[in-house]
Amino acid sequence: MIYNKDIAFTTAELLLKIKAVKLSPRDPFTWASGIKSPIYCDNRITLSYPEIRTFIRQHFVKSIEQNGFQPEAIAGVATGGIAHGALVAQELGLPFAYVRSGKKEHGLSNQIEGELRQGQRIVVVEDLISTGGSSLGAVHALREAGCNVKGMVAIFTYNLPKADKAFKDTDCALITLTDYDHLIQKAVEIGFINESEVKILQDFKKTLS
Repeated sequence: MIYNKDIAFTTAELLLKIKAVKLSPRDPFTWASGIKSPIYCDNRITLSYPEIRTFIRQHFVKSIEQNGFQPEAIAGVATGGIAHGALVAQELGLPFAYVRSGKKEHGLSNQIEGELRQGQRIVVVEDLISTGGSSLGAVHALREAGCNVKGMVAIFTYNLPKADKAFKDTDCALITLTDYDHLIQKAVEIGFINESEVKILQDFKKTLS
């Protein structure tokens, strides 16, 4: 769920204006999976804009506090959640670690990089939620290590039913700053797309569901 409707629209506008999210209904992008998509997200671009990364950090912190997570450490999901997670940990004065998609094939074979304690209350930071698979993979790794994952915060979610179900089944609360629906509304309002292109974006989301 989004933590604040006004912040959802503001975040959407910021992402669109710096082209962290690009919309091209008439000339779709090709994802790594081969899917033809009218939307492309690269929220790492937010890190190049000090005011925007500060906005994201501040509202991640507020969402964590308002939802009563009371973390003892922060964990970022590699790679998109690492920098934002470190910024949140710094703001809260908490330890930070990050979680790889899998164990390293060399050295100590770590999947979790950093020092976390068993039973420690953790909030996970992510940049983007699509199906939720890779994000929840980090949650599983942390729980297998004995951590008490209280929830996850993310910049953007596609609002896919399969992701909602996956988070519910995993018993992991998900709080996002914005989502697909708010982004489309804002994109129409500020002239990034027209009303006739909205249906293309809405139909695309149905193909992912």
